[in-house]
Amino acid sequence: MKTNDALGALTALGQESRLAAFRKLVQAGPEGMPVGDLRERLGLPPATLTAHLNVLRAAGLVRDEREGRVIRVSANYDSMNRLIAYLTENCCAGSNCGPTSSPCPPSRKGKNR
Repeated sequence: MKTNDALGALTALGQESRLAAFRKLVQAGPEGMPVGDLRERLGLPPATLTAHLNVLRAAGLVRDEREGRVIRVSANYDSMNRLIAYLTENCCAGSNCGPTSSPCPPSRKGKNR
């Protein structure tokens, strides 16, 4: 990941509602959730959530997919994992001291994204 990409992602996450939305989507798993469900869980007006999702989308942190009349939004685990790797690549001067868990799954079951 390039520094400018990391800055864009961190800037997008540097706002309370956007961070909350992204965390809800990470918790939802690779299947994500309909935008309406996310809006209800966050208690945000539709236009406000749309603006926040546009910022997260521009930073490459979320994806959306139309399913008929519903738009399903999900975390982009590949981008999230690249950001985590970027932030920790020089951790402890290269010694093995970082997180021991593996990255989150990058794709949805049964669908190629």
